[in-house]
Amino acid sequence: MIDTVLRPARPVPRAGGLSVRTVVLAPAALMLVLGVWGIRRGGTLWGDEAVTYDMAQRSLPEIWRTIASVDAVHGLYYVFMHAVFAVAEPGLVALRLPSVLAMCATAAGVALIGRRLAGPRAGLLAGLVLPLLPVVQRYAQEGRSYALVCALVTGGTLLLLRRRWGAYAAVMLAACLLHEFAVLTLAAHGVSLWWRPAAGRPDVPGAGSRRIPPRGWTAAALGVTAALAPLAVFSTTQSGQVEWISSPKGGQLAAYAALALLGWACALAPGGAAVRAVALPLLVMPPALLLAVSYLHPLFVDRYVLPYVIGLTLLLGAVLDRCWSPVLALASAAAALATLICFGPYLRSPESRKSDVGAVAKVMAEAGRPGDGLLFTPARRRAWTLLRPEAVGHLTDLSLKESRRASDTLYGTELSPAEIRARMLDHDGRLVVVQDLVGQPLDAVEAEEVKREVLRTRFTLCEERTVSEARVGVYARDGDC
Repeated sequence: MIDTVLRPARPVPRAGGLSVRTVVLAPAALMLVLGVWGIRRGGTLWGDEAVTYDMAQRSLPEIWRTIASVDAVHGLYYVFMHAVFAVAEPGLVALRLPSVLAMCATAAGVALIGRRLAGPRAGLLAGLVLPLLPVVQRYAQEGRSYALVCALVTGGTLLLLRRRWGAYAAVMLAACLLHEFAVLTLAAHGVSLWWRPAAGRPDVPGAGSRRIPPRGWTAAALGVTAALAPLAVFSTTQSGQVEWISSPKGGQLAAYAALALLGWACALAPGGAAVRAVALPLLVMPPALLLAVSYLHPLFVDRYVLPYVIGLTLLLGAVLDRCWSPVLALASAAAALATLICFGPYLRSPESRKSDVGAVAKVMAEAGRPGDGLLFTPARRRAWTLLRPEAVGHLTDLSLKESRRASDTLYGTELSPAEIRARMLDHDGRLVVVQDLVGQPLDAVEAEEVKREVLRTRFTLCEERTVSEARVGVYARDGDC
């Protein structure tokens, strides 16, 4: 059914004799070049990558015990990176190279999907556009699961078109186990099967007959959902990890609206009904669903729905193919070059990420003197010491009960609020306090409220430095700076 329903709206052209090898390898090669360019990012890590770096070096029993209490949603990724570090020396290249290779596979897969739906040149152009997107270059160089999820969703979309339901279920389940919100792409695939180009009206988005999706896909989708359900239910017990996410803001809504309008404009172009039916739901639905849920419980972060880039590049590739001319070719090349010049160097700099844990640890080491106390508020900012724990070895962590390895946690366990208050009040010397930037959401938990209250009422801020996304301040009792 799907091969006849989602067939190209026009015969697939040879497009100058482009071979499958060219269509696949050219985008993958471009992604590889852009991915390895500046992969070390000045020797820096940001907070989430530091967690991956730490977790991947733990033993499998330690990983298991840790995800039983925190970060279960990333458990499979930590196991995968543990295997990578078992065969490669732990370091920044080993940490990020799997993401680079995953984005190479994504670019190649997007090219294959575009070729199948709109022809060789459309596929090649879609595959070449993907590596040029700044957001793709960003997550191709991060030691997190988002690039791997993109590769698996791309593979799942190919298997959807080929009606290989068993393999489709396995690939999509792997994507969902790497990141639960990949399940939203199942809904997008369902809409692609439900949305049919109308007879005689292939160029009108949404104008068509609605049919029940194939039984094979329904069984696969139900199987994936059922297999994911235990992890999804268990992860709700660790929902405190996402308390830092705030409700959708105007900028996020505007960015989503702009993407949706761009996709719809591409979909309105003549021809390409098959591309439209597959790509537009992938671009629009996962972000829309997560935004809607976020008004009940804030969960929207753009990287959580990164596979939207697959739909975006398929639509752009189809439009470029239909409008192709020498002038457009030159304009596209100029735009690509301008994008690389404007965004490329910045994306590969320490300043491009929320935090530079090495720089934060260095400032902490410089601010503190032997015997000074150390306080992290919120406690999860203890992750900023993961790359260089020795940098703060001369400071006394006043709220720490057990270290991260001893407690099988990401950031260690903390004392009770009463004990934290007592230790802060009993400390006669200075405090080095590591905090988020002003304006960031404050954790509404008792221990953090106690830290802030004692700092405000019993200590005086002597000096403070801002580095990356952190404030490192030196506090003293009774104004004795």
